[in-house]
Amino acid sequence: MRTVIQRVTKASVTVGDELISSIGRGLCILVGISKDDTPKEREYIVRKILNLRVFDDENDKRWAKSVKDKQLEILCVSQFTLYSILKGNKPDFHQAMPGDQSQTYYNEFLDMLRKDYNPDKIKDGQFGAHMQVHIQNDGPVTIQLDSPPDSGISTGQESAGNTDLLRHSRQVGL
Repeated sequence: MRTVIQRVTKASVTVGDELISSIGRGLCILVGISKDDTPKEREYIVRKILNLRVFDDENDKRWAKSVKDKQLEILCVSQFTLYSILKGNKPDFHQAMPGDQSQTYYNEFLDMLRKDYNPDKIKDGQFGAHMQVHIQNDGPVTIQLDSPPDSGISTGQESAGNTDLLRHSRQVGL
């Protein structure tokens, strides 16, 4: 699995003119699923998301609290394009899990988040739809989190010798 986690002041998903879901302060998570992902990757990512300390505590100590600690919301958006590979100038998506299979896997991911946290705090977009995702990034704080390399998934980090898959404060201009 590959996720892009963004700390947000608010985020929402619309399809056409219809609001699908929205959150206030919390995390917006873009979720990519590899064709090789198993329940092991899903469990790892859920645990990391819920315990990732990207929020200040009550004394303004930075990087001290998780979304779970602060009882904030999470908006998940499925995004197969996170597993794109460029072939020339055209993206190839063969590393992504196929549609029906990935929808089941993604729904199980959402179910696990709801079970391990609070069902009312977990929102998602509309799987397979052309969505407009509105993200008001806070910081900005944007972190890419991949499932571990020993799961059989190539994250592109093994060759760099970087075993810490959590890349802190990878900032992206939105």
